[in-house]
Amino acid sequence: MRPLERLRPSRRSPLSVLALGALPLALTGCFAPAQTAPDGPGGERRLRVAMMQPPRSGLSPLSDDAFKLSRWSTAETLVKLDAKGDARPALATGWTQQGRTWTFTLRDGVTFHDGTRLDAKAVVRSLTEASQAAPKPRILDGVRLTAKAVGTDTVSVTTAEEDPLVPHRLSSPQLSILAAKAYDGKTVNPVGAGTGPFELTKVNGTASASLDRYDAYWGGDAKSPGIDVKFVPDGTARAAALRSGEADIVEAVPVSQAPLLDEKLITEVPMPRTNTLYLNTDRGPFKDPALRAAAREAIDARQIVRSVYEGRADVAEGLLGPALPWASGLREDVRRATAGKPKGAKITIGTFTDRAELPEVAQLLQAQLKKAGFEVELDVREYANIEPAALDGEFDAFVLSRATVLDSGDPAAYLYSDFATEGSFNIPQLADGDVDEVLDRAGRTAAGEARRRAVMAAEAAVLRTDAAVPMLHERVIQGDAQRVSGAAHDPRERELVTLHTYVR
Repeated sequence: MRPLERLRPSRRSPLSVLALGALPLALTGCFAPAQTAPDGPGGERRLRVAMMQPPRSGLSPLSDDAFKLSRWSTAETLVKLDAKGDARPALATGWTQQGRTWTFTLRDGVTFHDGTRLDAKAVVRSLTEASQAAPKPRILDGVRLTAKAVGTDTVSVTTAEEDPLVPHRLSSPQLSILAAKAYDGKTVNPVGAGTGPFELTKVNGTASASLDRYDAYWGGDAKSPGIDVKFVPDGTARAAALRSGEADIVEAVPVSQAPLLDEKLITEVPMPRTNTLYLNTDRGPFKDPALRAAAREAIDARQIVRSVYEGRADVAEGLLGPALPWASGLREDVRRATAGKPKGAKITIGTFTDRAELPEVAQLLQAQLKKAGFEVELDVREYANIEPAALDGEFDAFVLSRATVLDSGDPAAYLYSDFATEGSFNIPQLADGDVDEVLDRAGRTAAGEARRRAVMAAEAAVLRTDAAVPMLHERVIQGDAQRVSGAAHDPRERELVTLHTYVR
């Protein structure tokens, strides 16, 4: 997975963004009564939600648009993840493993929004559509998965190799289970095809969407009669909508706008994303462990958090941050190399402009490392133009904001990708047999406490090399109006409006 969370198209050709209409730049009047569905009986207020990114693939669940469907509680998966990242029942009530095959028992009494019944055939259809997509949903990269109906309420899922994370994979919103009607057209269409407490009833291109309470939901009645969504890429406009009372829930309030809002209206949610300086261990000055240690000791992460992030980030203690609440309690002590003297060693730091804070971070690092005795040049480009060079090891150091928990909710895949000798995203060019052994062990360990301990042992092994210097863990700022109750604050961005969210 690339760090910019690139959006994948659906199995069929997605609708183009331009064809779906112009992006709205402001929210003024967009939640006016004439443009929303009627409120519920008894004066229940519909929820007005301002979201940051418009759909990129026509809300196909086979793309990252699936996370919108999940955040609106309209599409559901067989499995969900709890706060620790452990698999819990959702549309499936239980599962067992025998070698390469997992068997899932389906929940009874679930219907799709078109009234059809959830059964094994429907589950197999959705999982098969995903597994045969080109390209596949990101969660299935490198995974060959086949699904088979075993009776009417049981499904078997078999992988080419034994995989301890199959239930976790099936929690990905990209593997949502939809009604047969969703797959009838040229694109996968989720309108009226989910199983959640809210039915998606209307999508207005890249401008808006509407959802109504689904009264036959298997989990009980939603507290809100519906949701009116507006897609507002402009962060200032989103913040203004919260401040003026035009929106009830607002995604991703910019750091610059947060001081202008009542602190009671905003919540800072830790994200599973770490801002890290990768050091090239294969060539150049940082091939020397002592100079890598010198760079680590020269970096003042607190200054970066204060000046670039205005205090709205967490100084890193390791690669995994507070979005994984179990990490700090299992973190191991790390014995690192002794720092050497840079003596004017010349280094080039690369980063990209697509995330606005990264060039600022690079400039601060330049000053800090110069103070320590390095000679530092910066190379800042758009991500598409710099990624190949970074992966080829052309920089001495590279600043990256990296998602540490991929779609399975498990950080082992990120650690392997970034630090294994054969890792597909090994920017530090690390080739360390001891690290590889620990990473392989973590990947083979069954989900649960043992796997978490194995992951933290892998983190310690990586940090011991100083191939990466974690600096800070990012947060996202969510805005909730004072009368909103029960909005989710989810680090994995899978939940937002739930069964229990409503306007008082």
